[in-house]
Amino acid sequence: MKHRVLPSIAVVTALVALVGCSATEDDTEKSQAGSTTAMADVGDVAPALDAYHKKDVLRLWQRPGLSDRDRSLVTVAHMIAGGHTAELPFYVDKAIGDGVRPREISEAVTHLAFYSGWQNARAAIPGIRSVFDERGVKKSELPAVQPDLLPLDQEAEKTRDDDVRSDFDAVSPGVVESTRDVVFRDLWLRPDLRPRDRSLVTVVSLITNGQSEQLTYHLGRAMDNGLTSAQAGEMLNQLAFYAGWPRVFSALPVAKDVLNSRT
Repeated sequence: MKHRVLPSIAVVTALVALVGCSATEDDTEKSQAGSTTAMADVGDVAPALDAYHKKDVLRLWQRPGLSDRDRSLVTVAHMIAGGHTAELPFYVDKAIGDGVRPREISEAVTHLAFYSGWQNARAAIPGIRSVFDERGVKKSELPAVQPDLLPLDQEAEKTRDDDVRSDFDAVSPGVVESTRDVVFRDLWLRPDLRPRDRSLVTVVSLITNGQSEQLTYHLGRAMDNGLTSAQAGEMLNQLAFYAGWPRVFSALPVAKDVLNSRT
């Protein structure tokens, strides 16, 4: 079995307190699967759900198709984009344990404000801050407000902007202008989340919120930025459990077309 980084002692301790027993190997396995809901409560209310969790969700987190870091980043992005704040601290803590840097989490929540809405990003702040405070993350460790931006691909950006202006300038020139100046010539060039990961959290947000219409462009961009077909497929598998089968099956035909176009 490949090595996996455990969540912090404080998180494991809190989980153990919820179930009122000592920290056994089985408890640690449960905590690694990522649920702050007391396992005893799940078993008392929905024993079949408890069984699926123990059998299938634990196995999901052990699959080799994504690194532990990527799997945690995908899950945190889903939690933020979907407004799932109750269990977010657990997943943020686990993500840091799995190698996602606090500055990358900070940058991901900033990025997701543009793709899942300001309200979802802001709602995630208290849960993320609680983990940062527990881990002693200082503000000086987080991304600068105005960093030196990554180089702009002038040709690709001109093509993208020309297409958007042609389609929508007469409808909403403000959206076209903001898309160009704020999103693609600023946000996407911030250096503290590498382009591949920025694309990954964008794709996760689109699937989480059922916005498959935008998936062709952004999944293609993710692959241009280094996401492999195998990683894309396993990202979809992860989201099936966390976002639900219908949202993933709505995305599958689009993903299939994008992946087939790359072979």
